[in-house]
Amino acid sequence: MGFRLPRIVKSKPSLKRTLSSSETSVVPKGHFAVYVGEAEKKRFVVPISFLKHPLFQNLLSLAQEEYGFNHPMGALTIPCSEEAFLDLTCSLESS
Repeated sequence: MGFRLPRIVKSKPSLKRTLSSSETSVVPKGHFAVYVGEAEKKRFVVPISFLKHPLFQNLLSLAQEEYGFNHPMGALTIPCSEEAFLDLTCSLESS
């Protein structure tokens, strides 16, 4: 029987995971909130500059195919694992 240890990712200030219990914290100017995850959705606040990057646009296309314009969380929901999302956003931040 195997187990998986979560990776520790040191994220830059431009990518924030909201930790409020209400999940309705204020989104700073120049950012937007997305929900990410397969079973449990987690809320992240990301910079608007990600919208112009082709890799992030691919995620948006997946979200449109999966949910259309009726997102179950009431906000943009991205259908990928949290780990894949963090990998992508970290690479976008470093470029």
